[in-house]
Amino acid sequence: MTISKRLLRKTPMAIALSLGLMQLACSPVDDPSVQPPFNPATAQAPIKKDVVAANSERNLLWGDLHIHTSLSTDGFKTGTRALPEQAYIFAKGGEIEHAMGYGIKIHRPLDFAAVTDHAEYLGVLRHQNPDSPIKKKSLRQRMLEDGPLQNTLMFIKTMRGYTVNVEGGGDIDKVSSKAWQQVIDTAERHNDPGRFTTFIGYEWTSMPDSKNLHRNIIFRNSQVPQAPFSALDSEDPRELWQWLDGMREQGIDSLAIPHNGNASGGRMYDSVAFDGDKLDAAYADLRNRNEPVSEIFQGKGASETHPELSPDDEFAGFELYDQLLATRTIKSEPKGSYSRWALRTGLSFQHNEGFNPFEFGVIGSSDSHTASTPHEEFNYNGKLPVVDGTAGLRLGKSVLLPDEFLVGKKWSSAGLAAVWAEENTRESIFNAIRRRETYATSGPRILLRFFGGWAYPSDLLEREDRVSIADKSGVPMGGVLPAVQGKGAPQFAVWAMKDSLSGNLDRIQIIKAWVDAGGEPHEAIYNVALSDGRQPDAVTGKVPAVGNTVDIEKATYTNTIGDTQLAALWQDPDFDSTLNAVYYARVIEIPTPRWSTYDAALLQVEAPEPATIQERAVSSAIWYQPAQQ
Repeated sequence: MTISKRLLRKTPMAIALSLGLMQLACSPVDDPSVQPPFNPATAQAPIKKDVVAANSERNLLWGDLHIHTSLSTDGFKTGTRALPEQAYIFAKGGEIEHAMGYGIKIHRPLDFAAVTDHAEYLGVLRHQNPDSPIKKKSLRQRMLEDGPLQNTLMFIKTMRGYTVNVEGGGDIDKVSSKAWQQVIDTAERHNDPGRFTTFIGYEWTSMPDSKNLHRNIIFRNSQVPQAPFSALDSEDPRELWQWLDGMREQGIDSLAIPHNGNASGGRMYDSVAFDGDKLDAAYADLRNRNEPVSEIFQGKGASETHPELSPDDEFAGFELYDQLLATRTIKSEPKGSYSRWALRTGLSFQHNEGFNPFEFGVIGSSDSHTASTPHEEFNYNGKLPVVDGTAGLRLGKSVLLPDEFLVGKKWSSAGLAAVWAEENTRESIFNAIRRRETYATSGPRILLRFFGGWAYPSDLLEREDRVSIADKSGVPMGGVLPAVQGKGAPQFAVWAMKDSLSGNLDRIQIIKAWVDAGGEPHEAIYNVALSDGRQPDAVTGKVPAVGNTVDIEKATYTNTIGDTQLAALWQDPDFDSTLNAVYYARVIEIPTPRWSTYDAALLQVEAPEPATIQERAVSSAIWYQPAQQ
């Protein structure tokens, strides 16, 4: 390292300080998260699970329908070299090598998964393998040998330095076709009906003006097109849906799952079409037919609601990532970007126009670009290796970047998709998603059931046959509850059980959205089940906080507060049978350490805010329709 003339003119103390800072900037960061190195000889093999028995009352199945590998341009560019093969090994509980050279695995295998690599230039950058900083020296070597200054230069060169060579890159279509076949073949090889289900899929990556309109396309079975329809074909979601309709006419069934509405700048659930056209009934039918669910929890934040949209919701600020996916920080417009807003807006359309363009359920997934599903806060491995593949990178200790550019610090751990399906097969899971009998969690495996109906028995929740009764006289989450004359207000049965590896439960809430006689939307939040015998304040109606047992410095907590199970049979006290309404359930955990707090404890640094997280599960909605509709 050379010393500049400017430095030589400084005072001895200044020189010493400058040299010390330079030495610090050039010295590797002690980061235990990269240890130990992956050892294929001792790596855990996938777990062979028992067959899930068919159940007419449905089995709860856990999955991830949003996983990227090195076949995605951004995955390969940022260091991932794993392929769909490794993604399915990981999902089945096996250990794989992270791009940083350490082993990663989850504590419990998933029930189903889909690799959804970006369709645009699928596999092309991996095939071209251009020169880059991480081609010359592995990421692991850089983390172990280089200091923050060198790694910052590596980061800048990697993120800006190379892309797909469209002009001189050979036969791109042939390369993408081969990669698509690899996606298909790997999914087919790992599909094991009854034990582990794979879906063939890909991501359509429309990004007009840096506004996220991405969708994951999931095919029902092995009948798939010769090539995906990508954003290079069209950025307009209507053209994607029309293509899906056309494929369906040829016997190729699929569905699209939008994600990250939070980063769409108001366009994901806009009140006009892509080109500004007015929405109509044909648009609503086209959209609802092709998009039965939306992904609301994943690595790039939550898309349920926002404090500006739900100021009376004390839990609305959960895992906010409310900026566009751009090279500079641009705030994303909340209106039109969140699922609750869409549900409310859909009711207004129904009331005023006679159609609802936003009738969808919800799931969570990961959006991991490391061929993994990092949904465990205590076991988080990041999203894009060069950006956040180690604790030091995530917390900004291994690079010299201002907080504005530390996007990995703003990201969340993965969500999960929960599906109530009769069997662990493609057909059964696909049908459950189609009927919206699904819910989303922010990572934990919280059990949640939610039914709406008329005149449920008062002891429903104590009965062993409660699912059968709730089904016969009502509908599950995702269903439509038609008016029944003379029945009064509908009842809602909800029960939840904690994840054995996560925090106890704080509360169950039912969120209601409705329109008044003028078609204006409203929302209300009802705390229907509270842990620890708490009661709302008699005057204000406010619920006292559940408490907090988190030791931030040690990244630990205790389950000495909260309950392991909660349930409620609730009837809407403000029901008006003449007005459209929608209801969904939300289960909140007690506070536990966020992934960033586990990282801080590992690095022995101060944990950034927020240091704790109240994980949650959010159900698909139940719609109430007045008699005249």
